[in-house]
Amino acid sequence: MTEPMQGRRWGRIALISCVAIVALGSASGWLSNSGYGNGWFDALRKPSFMPPGWAFGVVWPVHYVMLGLSLAMVIAVPPSTRRTAALALFFVQLALNFAWSPIFFAAHDIDLAKIVIVLMVLLTVAAAALFWRIRQAAALLLIPYVAWLVFAAALNWAIADLNPGAGVTLLG
Repeated sequence: MTEPMQGRRWGRIALISCVAIVALGSASGWLSNSGYGNGWFDALRKPSFMPPGWAFGVVWPVHYVMLGLSLAMVIAVPPSTRRTAALALFFVQLALNFAWSPIFFAAHDIDLAKIVIVLMVLLTVAAAALFWRIRQAAALLLIPYVAWLVFAAALNWAIADLNPGAGVTLLG
């Protein structure tokens, strides 16, 4: 397939992947009553480096669009074992991403949320490494997301430390 053809193909795929990821990520947050306005979350002590609530409403959609673009670039590449592995890692981390808000905000399980976000970071880094070997631009689009996940993990950890016993645990 020629490069112009691949470019048109991934652009069409991106229309679907971006809309789907933004919609599913937004639904996850909305259905779990994530962020400020959640009574349980509002009552928690927050770290000094906690961004204002509006920042999350800006940052997450931008990351979701970048994820959709990255995904589309890799889907547009001809099938291979490497592409299959990369997509598997990507989709597992994305499923964990969509599960994090219900775990933290709806189930109030701060400890399980910490495990989930660390797994998200590790899987996204692994997916980005494979994406790099497939299409470097797709991997580069994941870097800001990984940085944000590391920051979000630090927030999760700090909230857990500031609020011992504030959440429930499904871990046993």
